[in-house]
Amino acid sequence: MSTDEVYGALGDTGFFTEETKYDPHSPYSASKASSDHFVRAYHDTYGLPIVVSNCSNNYGPNHFPEKLIPLFINNIITKKSLPVYGDGLYTRDWLFVKDHAVAIDLVFHKGKNGDTYNIGGFNEWKNIDLVKLLCKLMDQKLGNEVGSSDELIAYVKDRPGHDRRYAIDASKINKELGWTPSVTFEEGLSKTIDWYLENTEWLKHVTSGQYQQYYNNQYAS
Repeated sequence: MSTDEVYGALGDTGFFTEETKYDPHSPYSASKASSDHFVRAYHDTYGLPIVVSNCSNNYGPNHFPEKLIPLFINNIITKKSLPVYGDGLYTRDWLFVKDHAVAIDLVFHKGKNGDTYNIGGFNEWKNIDLVKLLCKLMDQKLGNEVGSSDELIAYVKDRPGHDRRYAIDASKINKELGWTPSVTFEEGLSKTIDWYLENTEWLKHVTSGQYQQYYNNQYAS
């Protein structure tokens, strides 16, 4: 299971396909690309049965709140700043995590040995537009004054090696394996917000940092 990051960055048009050459721009994405090359090399050299999938950004329940959507949900709940990188126009394709799980199951059981399948939501969003939609839904669900969460948005310095746009062409998995996303982004985002609002204790525990003390508590002399 790989990622769209290994392909590098797209311009304003076009999509990543299974034939797109790898062109990672950060050490993080380069490490993912190298693991894909190792897997394919073992297939080519030793006949190891493999199937590779490259997926776009996932979102949904149980997502650790360091990533954009759960981080911003938590920050709106706690009335903290919503840090948006650069100009906020970085674009990503978003896929509900349960739809990705279904796709993985299909690829594993029905995918062609040695082949690659791109998995995406046909669902591109600029970061700032996503954040504003999230703010709108959060205000509705929390009973906030309309637009109040927008006031938490703060533009911050861009991160190094930040690719401008990713977009997956998932036509192959649709045609060969019959897979397609089951929910719209608005539906999936609403379900995701509801999960976090219904699991605030979980959210408090994972953001408290107490779990980092586990080994000290268990093994410190």
